[in-house]
Amino acid sequence: MPYRSSTAALALAAAMTAAVTAQAADDAKYPNWKGQWAQILTPGVGGQNVRFDPTRAFGPAQGAPLTPEYQKVHAASMADQAQGGLGNYPTARCLPGGMPRMMTAAQEYIIIPETTYIIIGGGEDHIRRVFTDGREFPANLEPTYSGYSIGRWIDEAGNGRYDMLEVETRGPFKGPRAFDATGLPLAFDNESIFKERFHLDKTNPNILHDEITVIDHALTRPWSVDKTYRRNSNPRPVWRDNSCTEGNNQLVIGKENYFLSGDGLLMPAKKDQAPPDLRYFKQEQTRK
Repeated sequence: MPYRSSTAALALAAAMTAAVTAQAADDAKYPNWKGQWAQILTPGVGGQNVRFDPTRAFGPAQGAPLTPEYQKVHAASMADQAQGGLGNYPTARCLPGGMPRMMTAAQEYIIIPETTYIIIGGGEDHIRRVFTDGREFPANLEPTYSGYSIGRWIDEAGNGRYDMLEVETRGPFKGPRAFDATGLPLAFDNESIFKERFHLDKTNPNILHDEITVIDHALTRPWSVDKTYRRNSNPRPVWRDNSCTEGNNQLVIGKENYFLSGDGLLMPAKKDQAPPDLRYFKQEQTRK
């Protein structure tokens, strides 16, 4: 009896070893994208760090091929912001930025054969799942800010190791969404399609490319940029805990945004802005 038990245990151990060995051999097919990746911005072009095209300043300098209708949306957004409003920038309300804005934050890639996880290190966007198990897009998708992503690995070099991840991301998306803080808009129908090609730079394995193309009804044509990221040389990088809701002083009531002062009082965000409807609050009569 002890002999038979030992034999079974050895067989189980051998099977587990074979499974681990097969998994290790399978893992060797995938590229080394370990570490923390931060977006590379072209210096000296001005503007804030959240840009769709990292080589150009944010706002009109991005050169987005907007339709005439959405050029007006963008202009109205910037005009409203100049008066103290939020414009077409929902992220100021601490809503998730979603795709493609979420791809400006620091990132970490976790690759397994069925799924590649893109962990976003900051803000209200936390994770993207890229399914690489051969599935098709589901017929009925629930709206999300990040969309539904399906990818496939490619061995472009023909050396038996994957070096390219092609991804397509579809909605419906939650919105509104904007490319940047000026309110550079995506279409309000939230039917964007994103096509991406992720790969390491051919001359520097510490540079990652995300060649991303946006197909959207706010654009006259597909808009493509090459977003690049640099791998942090620190093997134990710092991941900052950043929550938009912490310390946010923008309050949206109905369609109007107001400002919360340092002493905790509601203030207008625009000149001559009317207060919100206070009908459900008991209001003191002003003494004459």
